[in-house]
Amino acid sequence: MEELISKTAELLIKSRHAVALTGAGMSTESGIPDFRGPNGIWTKNPKAEQQAYESYFKFQQNPRQYWIERLTGTSWINELTKAQPNPGHFALAELEKMSLLKSVITQNIDNLHQKAGSKSVLDYHGNISLLRCFSCDTRFDPVEYELDKLLAEDRLPPYCKRCSGVLKSDIVHFHEAIPPDVSTESQAQVGRCDVMLICGTSAVVYPFAMLPRIAKQYPSKQKTIIVEINADPTPLTHEGISDYLIQGKTGTILPKIVDEVKKRTS
Repeated sequence: MEELISKTAELLIKSRHAVALTGAGMSTESGIPDFRGPNGIWTKNPKAEQQAYESYFKFQQNPRQYWIERLTGTSWINELTKAQPNPGHFALAELEKMSLLKSVITQNIDNLHQKAGSKSVLDYHGNISLLRCFSCDTRFDPVEYELDKLLAEDRLPPYCKRCSGVLKSDIVHFHEAIPPDVSTESQAQVGRCDVMLICGTSAVVYPFAMLPRIAKQYPSKQKTIIVEINADPTPLTHEGISDYLIQGKTGTILPKIVDEVKKRTS
């Protein structure tokens, strides 16, 4: 493992445009359970999974009721706002500050990368801490809308200050398309990257799962080196998409990579 950590540090130092893809394995170390594991949110509460599948249709059919249920129900989503970043999040933020990591593209909706200090974050599946206009995709801080007050005064749903469209949570629900700005910029980042860290994700959920595959096959640049940091081998490992696998917890391995980078650059 130490040899692979050293190799990854060397790759980052020499890289021109390194990008990290992150998933649920980053957040489990912050106390956020995954979805389908033995102790997953949906494993323990199948009803919550059914509700997740229905959320987008509910919003389209009755946005007022969608918001009432979000603001009055005891949703697992609301628990995410209490979580705090772990050493893995802080390590990626530090690599960005060192100008060695250009972007984080995350499947997670928990805002933990931003809490840790990362600035260049693409929330592929949305962000629990934001609202998004269904019409123009403009994002807003919920504080601007005093949602509890709108609920008390029966003035839901909230409307966009830019185009008057209906606002929804920024979370990308099942059956909902990835917002065009996020999708376009994610592909642009992948197209430029020469080193990719895959942290805490098996990359089996599409279209996110296409990103490492696009990085390998992008026709206009040299081959991207992909380093997986995952607890177990993944389809990316077995398909030969990743070049290296560092097996273990992201919260343990990523800080070691940062330490090795500092050792080599001090």
